[in-house]
Amino acid sequence: MSKYTTGELAKRTGVTVRTVQYYDARGILVPSELSEGGRRLYAEDDLKRMRIICFLRDLDLSIDAISQILKEEHPEKVISLLIEQQEQVLLEELSDKEEKLEKLRELKSGLKSQATVSLDSIGDIAVCMEGKKKLKRMRWMMLLTGLPVTALQWGSILLWIFKGIWLPFAVWAAVAAVWGTLVSRYYFNHVTYICPECHKVFKPTLKEAFWANHTPATRKLTCTACGHKGFCVEIWGGEET
Repeated sequence: MSKYTTGELAKRTGVTVRTVQYYDARGILVPSELSEGGRRLYAEDDLKRMRIICFLRDLDLSIDAISQILKEEHPEKVISLLIEQQEQVLLEELSDKEEKLEKLRELKSGLKSQATVSLDSIGDIAVCMEGKKKLKRMRWMMLLTGLPVTALQWGSILLWIFKGIWLPFAVWAAVAAVWGTLVSRYYFNHVTYICPECHKVFKPTLKEAFWANHTPATRKLTCTACGHKGFCVEIWGGEET
């Protein structure tokens, strides 16, 4: 069975000799035996215990708290919960860093598409990025709520064609009109637009927005701030409304 001196134990666990000596003095890491010359010798179990102590210290637990945990009848259960908790913290940190990295990539991509870069253009890109996920969620919600309406439409058309029953189509037309009105109002109440000329964020009238020529990310509108008429960038504006 392997035996480790204080220096060897410190090297294997990535700490200083003084740290090992301190834990020994505090009574949370007692050597398995002493050599004839009085040197402290640690066994494999001591090495495992030292690694657990280092892990718990990384979680900012005090020496007293670590001592109490290791004195429990089943310290492995407490440590297991701490490991799960730490894993969750790290996953959240990883998710946060990935989100920030994605924002940096989007900003970088947006800047490349700009003929000239200014503080205004960077600000526009940043605003678009902030609401991108919310816009995506809202569009998915609209799509999912529209699927039953579409299914009803095709079902009623087939019944009319093959069975001569037109009433379901009339029901669909009424439902579609109500659904379209509610969804349109909801959608345009939760979006605003950035003017490419003055970089102001504005909200057009529902009538203008509904009938305007558009692409998935822009809509041809008249800016309420400077009067420019052209394609404006659509952004999330739920908080403002």
